[in-house]
Amino acid sequence: MVERNRLLDVLTWVVLAAGILVIAFPVYVTFVASTLTPQEVLQSPMPLVPGPHLVGNYRQALLHGAGETSVPVARMLFNSLVMALGVAGGKILVSILSAFAIVYFRFPFRKAAFWMIFVTLMLPVEVRIMPTYKVVSDLRLINTHAGMILPIIASATATFLFRQFFLTVPEELAEASRVDGASPMQFFRHTLLPLSATTIAALFVIQFIYGWNQYLWPLLVTTDRAMAPIVVGVTQMISRSGDAATSWNLVMATVMLAMIPPALIVVVMQRWFVKGLIETEK
Repeated sequence: MVERNRLLDVLTWVVLAAGILVIAFPVYVTFVASTLTPQEVLQSPMPLVPGPHLVGNYRQALLHGAGETSVPVARMLFNSLVMALGVAGGKILVSILSAFAIVYFRFPFRKAAFWMIFVTLMLPVEVRIMPTYKVVSDLRLINTHAGMILPIIASATATFLFRQFFLTVPEELAEASRVDGASPMQFFRHTLLPLSATTIAALFVIQFIYGWNQYLWPLLVTTDRAMAPIVVGVTQMISRSGDAATSWNLVMATVMLAMIPPALIVVVMQRWFVKGLIETEK
């Protein structure tokens, strides 16, 4: 039995509050900068009270971007949303079917196939980026959503997690399905998928954020600014020439907008996410 200690409780809350402050203060400063004018952002020190330009700055960023040559942030948000959903859905679909085949089908070199998939953890996109780019270019997928999604939808980690879960499913369920005349895909659809719901939800959150935060691969495979996701678009909004000034207020507004979708996914699916990570008995 753990005894309550008032001093430890207070210390815990102090540490928790300090951690929240360290994490939240930069976000607050970003939000404040997104409500100011460019001149106010460059003041030293910058005001720490929100300004009156919140609606105007966010409307300007969403509909027009920062500068005459910039892409509207709404377009970049759409690109990021398509990529994140495609990556999350593709990784889960490929991984769960791969794990299903490895666990429930008997074919030559079955274990070798699994370990070959697992070894790909040592070959991230950054290592195989040149041959991957060559394949995408030959298939004419440059500046397409498919070109941003398809090369990174395979996931050895998700395959491993699904395989480990399927190994815990009682063999009697598969035998009962065979006795009832169910095909393998019917067993997969009506038995394994419902049992895997929490695992799928947890992986969806992780893979959605992974796809949303992709930078290097979309930077290489998109030469058209209109196809850039928002993580790449933020860097394109920063002027690198001495003649053009960066509209930092619009850049900060874009950063705030970029944080909203993944935060919403975590908040909405928090309960399923936690259950998928800690639940051991399905």
